[in-house]
Amino acid sequence: MKRSYLFLPAILGILLIMNGCMKMGPDFQRPDMGIRTPGEYQYVPTGKVSPQPEDRWWTIFNDPELNRLVEEALKNNLDIKKATARILELRSYFVQAKADRFPSIGVQGAGGRQRIYPGVEMDTYNLSLPASFEIDLWGRLARAQEAARADLTQVEENARIVAQTVVAEAIVLYLEIESLERRIHITERSIENFRHNLALVERRYEGGITSILDLKQARRILAQTEAYLPSLRQDLGIRQQKLAVLLGHYPETKPPRSQPEDYFKRLASVPPGLPSELLLRRPDIRAAEENIRALNARVGVAKANRFPQITLTGSFGYSSSELDRLFRPESELWNLALGVVQPLFDAGKLKAGQRAAEARYNQGLAEYAKTVLNAFAEVESALLTRKEQLERRERMVNLLIDARATQEVAESRYQRGLVDYLTVLDAQRILFNAEEDLVFVDLAILSNRVTLHRALGGGWADPTMPSRGKDL
Repeated sequence: MKRSYLFLPAILGILLIMNGCMKMGPDFQRPDMGIRTPGEYQYVPTGKVSPQPEDRWWTIFNDPELNRLVEEALKNNLDIKKATARILELRSYFVQAKADRFPSIGVQGAGGRQRIYPGVEMDTYNLSLPASFEIDLWGRLARAQEAARADLTQVEENARIVAQTVVAEAIVLYLEIESLERRIHITERSIENFRHNLALVERRYEGGITSILDLKQARRILAQTEAYLPSLRQDLGIRQQKLAVLLGHYPETKPPRSQPEDYFKRLASVPPGLPSELLLRRPDIRAAEENIRALNARVGVAKANRFPQITLTGSFGYSSSELDRLFRPESELWNLALGVVQPLFDAGKLKAGQRAAEARYNQGLAEYAKTVLNAFAEVESALLTRKEQLERRERMVNLLIDARATQEVAESRYQRGLVDYLTVLDAQRILFNAEEDLVFVDLAILSNRVTLHRALGGGWADPTMPSRGKDL
């Protein structure tokens, strides 16, 4: 005849099948915000060609050095390492939540000696395997696991946000460094031009052809431009230091490099027909969606808390007064117990907990809608800025051509005594400002491209980051 304890595995199997069959609370569905969104963006270039995904979106700048810096930032940046460690932490929490749905089994042993009567002593030995298991009849533990999984995915998306922020900051710093190097080159070239003009004015003054005022003005503009140079070198060094820290290096500075003249032509154009669905790949939108997924699951947890909690406990083992007889059949012992806990009166505490969870879910919905609208606004703003800045650049290029021609004419006429030196200074000032303004416009356009890619969730695709959570 089979012993009763042999039915224990069958009972546990039935309960495991029942475990979590019914889940309290609604299943998650992507919310409908009730906001009309267009099929494509308002200021996107016209055309029917849809973009193809690019994993390394920063290669659109066609700069090998920039590509190297981005890869180095993704590898060595301390904020990314911190975000990656946070993922490992949440994965551990997910494993804990998942483990709550399985039986807890331990081992317990004891041995002792006691005196019963004077001169009579007895030894006792016990070895057992205690177990406990909560029957998740209402899906409370299943919903908690669902919430933990959503928390893990949300943290992974937040890590992608960190990666994109680091990549964007590194690229912008790199572009600002190049812009400062161009401005330093423009300033040094202007200083050489002002020195040449000063020598010309000095010869004319010594020959009695020009006045002392022209000489003082030539010296003033040279000194003013030379004083501008240290502040540019300071700004360059500060940005180099920031970029070094971003890459996980000691903050050091380097001399300015010579920059190519055709740098702007290397920027790839924005493809036409950008669909608005690209926005759904933004990690902050995905993180907001995972947040409401977790909040939705916790509504189910709070609702299930109002129903009875059923716990199965038991143990199987051996007990004997003699160690060599401990594992014999006659020394076997077992017990099985079923416990039910149902709150009878809690002054509305559990119901209030459910209402609070529902309120947090509604807050998450509002936050999700706000995140999506802000994302659309960022993309449209970046596309509008791109359109206007490109038009501004065309006008700045024409202004620069006219400014160079005006300076040549002014210097020629001054040497022939047809105009005063103030006309030459005004032409030089306009040319210097036009060259600097063009650098500023180019920086705005290049930085705006970074903003556009970041607004689209990293561009047409995301930087490489840890993969999304799997069942652990």
